[in-house]
Amino acid sequence: MTAIAIPTPDQTIVARRDEIVAGLLALVGSDGLIVSEDERRAYETDALTAYRRIPLAVVLPTSTAEVSEVLRYLCREGVKVVARGAGTSLSGGALPVEDAVVLGLSRMNRVLEIDTANRVARVEAGVTNLGISQAVSHLGFFYAPDPSSQLACTIGGNVAMNSGGAHCLKYGVTTNNVLGLTMVLMDGTVTELGGSYLDAGGYDLLGLVIGSEGQLGVVTEATVRILPAAEGARPVLIGFNSASDAGACVAAILAEGIVPVAIEYMDRPAIKVCEAFAHAGYPLDVEAMLIVEVEGSEEEMTELLARIEAIAARHRPTNIRLSRSEAESAAIWKGRKSAFGAVGRLADYICMDGTIPTGKLPEVLDGITRICDSYGLKVANIFHAGDGNLHPLVLYNMNDPVQLQKAEDAGAEILKLCVEVGGCLTGEHGVGIEKRELMTYQFTPDDLDAQMRVKTVFDPAWLLNPHKVFPLAGRPLPPARAA
Repeated sequence: MTAIAIPTPDQTIVARRDEIVAGLLALVGSDGLIVSEDERRAYETDALTAYRRIPLAVVLPTSTAEVSEVLRYLCREGVKVVARGAGTSLSGGALPVEDAVVLGLSRMNRVLEIDTANRVARVEAGVTNLGISQAVSHLGFFYAPDPSSQLACTIGGNVAMNSGGAHCLKYGVTTNNVLGLTMVLMDGTVTELGGSYLDAGGYDLLGLVIGSEGQLGVVTEATVRILPAAEGARPVLIGFNSASDAGACVAAILAEGIVPVAIEYMDRPAIKVCEAFAHAGYPLDVEAMLIVEVEGSEEEMTELLARIEAIAARHRPTNIRLSRSEAESAAIWKGRKSAFGAVGRLADYICMDGTIPTGKLPEVLDGITRICDSYGLKVANIFHAGDGNLHPLVLYNMNDPVQLQKAEDAGAEILKLCVEVGGCLTGEHGVGIEKRELMTYQFTPDDLDAQMRVKTVFDPAWLLNPHKVFPLAGRPLPPARAA
């Protein structure tokens, strides 16, 4: 595998930059447009920081109407567009290119409606994931998906990548919690998908758009499910001397019919760095640790935790520690939620995102270790064990091109292993540029052909989020009407 390729920009578009900027200025004014190189540089990358490109310009709309006007203009001019929320994508999903305009949705951050009777909220795409729960918490509700970046990541980006988080084991990922969307097509057409209720009539276009990574349109509003908050929640820490024992324990808990709100896995390197950061009381003398959280009434939590302890006892745990207070629980989750940032104190890393059947956890964890050892690289494993969504962090030195190549090659082997055991390339981070050339490993040519035809229906000129998702060997097809 070679380094991820970023195609050469269209120099015709680059040469017309002043003209294109003038047209955008007329639409959004100087307050909604970023043109200087220094300011544009703030948008040159996302959380896949090994790759950087300065965009042609950055537009910051404040309404769906402005998004529509901007897209209509750029479509007419043949200019590519990259929609961006907070830039937390770990797959390069928001990476710009020099001949593209970044459409930043951060100013569209209003909560438009809260309807507790029907358990929905309508929000703009720039509202943060955590911001939804904060807006309804005083009413006794919350928004279930909780990516680790929930303090910063936006609902628009969550929709694009079908984000999950620790709580997705019990509550599902974004697609299970979004009921309706407002989306603007590349030609400026504003369309409404779904509604404020489950299972809207007609084609399931909502299911098509969620997880489409900005390939089909720009989402500007979302109607999401809000759920009554549980009476209480309590995690338990379980330490093991081997990854295999921890993986077997996860499978056994689920096999017993118990559905905790979360089952999170951390290995020794991750435990050590997260404990140094959060001081959560993680055991430092174990090879692997599970955070298993249950919720409900005090009686229900006590019963579930007793059952989980009994199951864990059959898998050679070195220690089991229940949280005894809200402060202790908060510290435990602070360590887990801060894990990616904490590991960044050790080294640069590529965060993988494969999914596997939970019964394959011990086998795949052993495989990840073997793969990274073969490249002379260290790995820290932190992931959602309950639903088999793996996040191995392959550590390397970004300033060493050889190590970057090794990290990417190791990551590709890990993702191929996930597919081989019956999983897939991505659980919640998306394909972006990172997994683009691996799509042929999971999908047949006919599969990819069908996916590209769908994109062509929505975006005939292939201007939206260029060079993402589909292998570069794939070419835009003729519009559907000519097929």
